[in-house]
Amino acid sequence: MTGTSPKPTIVIVHGAWTDASSFTEVQQTLTRHGYDVLEFANPLRSLSGDTDYLASFLRTRTTGPVIIVGHSYGGALIGAAAAHEARVRALVYVNAFVPAEGESLLDLLNSAGPVDPSQLFDMVPYPDAPEGDLDLYIQRGPFEPAFATGLSEEKQTEFYARQRPITLRAVAAPASAEQAWRTVPSWYVAGTRDGSIPLALQLRMAERAGSAVTQLESGHLSMVTHPSEVTEVIITAATSGDRS
Repeated sequence: MTGTSPKPTIVIVHGAWTDASSFTEVQQTLTRHGYDVLEFANPLRSLSGDTDYLASFLRTRTTGPVIIVGHSYGGALIGAAAAHEARVRALVYVNAFVPAEGESLLDLLNSAGPVDPSQLFDMVPYPDAPEGDLDLYIQRGPFEPAFATGLSEEKQTEFYARQRPITLRAVAAPASAEQAWRTVPSWYVAGTRDGSIPLALQLRMAERAGSAVTQLESGHLSMVTHPSEVTEVIITAATSGDRS
């Protein structure tokens, strides 16, 4: 990127069981570096619907070049949402899913070892749900080892209390055919202590996408426990040139 090129807008897409506040320190540092930052309020309702909403958000709320950052489930949205948006210069995955066509998040997790949702989640019916769909909340027992590794006890309690649920259909839905990571440069932050997405699976997805990988000794919430390192990766992506 030349000295006269405008700085890209950074769009942050949070994942399930949290919200944009998990990126607060990252956002504040990016802002101090002169970047415009927008935090997408991820609905966590359906993979296709959430992706379409993100695509609409990009079209209507950004101008000029864009860098999209996706955490966890948010990673499953950014590749598809950016597929028809030429202004997206880079994708940054933070402990994130990077699905290919037809893969669901459950498929990817099961490829690393069997997953029994009933052992991980409280499943809560919600009004007007499609038949068989439920909201998923992480149970107290697995919350720290699966999601909040590395956080203080106080922070674990805070994150547990304010969980934003994701639907079962969102994590079981197959990804769309068009994924921007096939043509757009990408970066991947992998947590070596991640209890939600095993490290081997993170690295396999990152390698398939051709991502530049940074490994951190962190759990699933790298942006909370290692905000400086995550911010550095985002800035590297933002300053690494135009979309080819």
